[in-house]
Amino acid sequence: HVQLVESGGGSVQAGGSLRLSCQTSGYTLNHFRFCMAWFRQAPGKEREAVAAVYGYSDSAVHSDSVQGRFTISRDGSKVILYLQMDKLKVEDTALYYCAAAVDAGACLAASTYKYWGQGTQVTVS
Repeated sequence: HVQLVESGGGSVQAGGSLRLSCQTSGYTLNHFRFCMAWFRQAPGKEREAVAAVYGYSDSAVHSDSVQGRFTISRDGSKVILYLQMDKLKVEDTALYYCAAAVDAGACLAASTYKYWGQGTQVTVS
């Protein structure tokens, strides 16, 4: 059974930075070729993909809205997923979720993911 626990959210002024972490358990070597991602959901809006990483070489993809400002990565053992967020904007305010897939699929599609964390709040003012 895979478990995901996010941390690192908080309140920050526009232009500032935060780094989110997602600690995984139960996610094994066999899963590393599949997608792991960060999603976010702002009040009254649908959940949207922020960035995803996939494959043993950690290929990454970022949404257009965060390209050049956010960077997704994993630690060397691939048990922690990070999201470095720089140049934060007010519109980045949302609940940020970590997600893990155990089958192949489109990495920026929510339907690809079987496991989700509880979320960590990011507020930019």
